[in-house]
Amino acid sequence: MTAALALLGYAVTAGCLAPALLGPLTRPGASVRPGLAAWLSAMASVCVSAALGAALTVKAAEADWPALTRLLCQQVAGTACSPQVYRNGLYSAGVAVLAAVSTLAVLAALWRYGRRTRRAVAGSRRHARAALLAGRELAGAGRELAGAGAVVLDDPRPVAYCVAGRPAAIVVTSGALALLDQPQLAAVLAHERAHLAGRHHLLATLTRGLAAVFPGVPLFASGAAEVARLAELAADDAAARSVGRPALLAALLAIATVTTGHGVTTGHGVTTGATVPVTAPLPRGALAASAHAVPARVERLLDPPKRSRAALYGLALALASVAFVLVPGLLLAAAA
Repeated sequence: MTAALALLGYAVTAGCLAPALLGPLTRPGASVRPGLAAWLSAMASVCVSAALGAALTVKAAEADWPALTRLLCQQVAGTACSPQVYRNGLYSAGVAVLAAVSTLAVLAALWRYGRRTRRAVAGSRRHARAALLAGRELAGAGRELAGAGAVVLDDPRPVAYCVAGRPAAIVVTSGALALLDQPQLAAVLAHERAHLAGRHHLLATLTRGLAAVFPGVPLFASGAAEVARLAELAADDAAARSVGRPALLAALLAIATVTTGHGVTTGHGVTTGATVPVTAPLPRGALAASAHAVPARVERLLDPPKRSRAALYGLALALASVAFVLVPGLLLAAAA
């Protein structure tokens, strides 16, 4: 029972305090992949610890119900807890009801999470199939378009996004084709292919599901948003390595300016003026090149993190990831 309480206490503590630790380390975007690993490790650690704690509690209840009622009574009332209290039939019945309600709540949350995840995956696959059937093959952009799944949809709104599926689809609207030149289009496509190669859709689906099912846990709410942001930075880095930063910068500024209808101004004095005010809603589960925090991403591309800073942040994030992985096992060992 000690192990169960330790794991549950750790899950609550990490679920509340981990964002305060990880946020300052990942917000600058200096070390993207270790940042993703740290957030995912923290969320997995909390989930596993909570599940193990709940399972051990149930096991302890089955093995020795009187001992469990005594321990719970002592945890709440301390020395004021007497045998007359925890051996009372009414008290035992209350603990049993509480345990049953808690178990049902956990099972209901798991069911909701599974249903939400399945629906998100199925919706993405349906949209990918529909886009591949309705669109025409995107041709003429060279090596970056090698492979199936890149299509053009007739729409004046300048949008480019990818949707996971079997096969996945990269969708570019006719409005985006009219707006982007060849290097810019190659940069956008490289960005979207990086999303698919990194399985960022899966990460987004899993973390958004946790935030939706457990909205009161700060780690899940902050983690879902930060994972989405870091996924965009990771795709930016991959596209910049593939086609160069200038083309990616120009593509982001062009699409973001037309999509939002106002200029994007950075600290380096780069400003684009308003052109056509357009709103371009994306299908649920899609990852678009200009969907997240474009001004901050432009700043980062203009002034990329120095290697020494990236290494320092990466080391700190790696240590945090190791701690999130090891702490539940150490708690179990200590309790044993």
